[in-house]
Amino acid sequence: MSPNILIRHGINVRMSIPLEQTIGTLLRARSLKLATAESCTGGLVADHITNVPGSSDYFLGGVIAYAYEAKVALLHVSWDTLRENGAVSRETVIEMARGVRSALGADLGISVSGIAGPGGGLPDNPVGTTWIGLSAPDGDWTRKFVWSGDRRSNKQSSALAALQLVLDYLDKKLENA
Repeated sequence: MSPNILIRHGINVRMSIPLEQTIGTLLRARSLKLATAESCTGGLVADHITNVPGSSDYFLGGVIAYAYEAKVALLHVSWDTLRENGAVSRETVIEMARGVRSALGADLGISVSGIAGPGGGLPDNPVGTTWIGLSAPDGDWTRKFVWSGDRRSNKQSSALAALQLVLDYLDKKLENA
C-alpha cells in the first residue's frame, strides 16, 4: 500500500501529505526520473519538487522557457506550432513536455504554459488560461484551466495542477492518450 493512503472504515483516504512529497515517494519507488518545462510558473513547479529532501534521486532538472525563442532553442518546440497555436495551447505544452524529457533524459516531462495576468489575455485565451502537459513513455496528456486569481495565485494554482497531473499519472488515473 502507498504510504500516503490510510484505510478508514474500508475506504481509502489520502492523507494530507504535500503533493511533491507523495510524488517523490512514488517516483523513487518506481525508479523514475522527472523533468520540468515551465513558462508562466517561472520555476515554481521545480521549486515545489526540490523542497523535498532527497529530490535529486528523481528530479533531473527543469527548463524555464518564457519566450518563444527559448521554447524553440531549449525544448525544440516548433515555430509552426507556436505560430499556428500560440504558446498557451495543448500543442505547445505537449512539445514542451516531450522536449524536456528528451533534453534531460527523463522518464516523465511536465510542462506549463499560461497567461498569469494581469495583462496578456485574448478572447480565446483570457487571463488565467493555463495548459499543462505530461509526456511519458506510454503517452502524452494535457489539461486546461482558467484561473480567476491574481498573478501570484494563478502561478501557484498552475504549479499545483501540474503536480496533480504527475500524481494522477503515477496513480494510474489517466486514460490512455
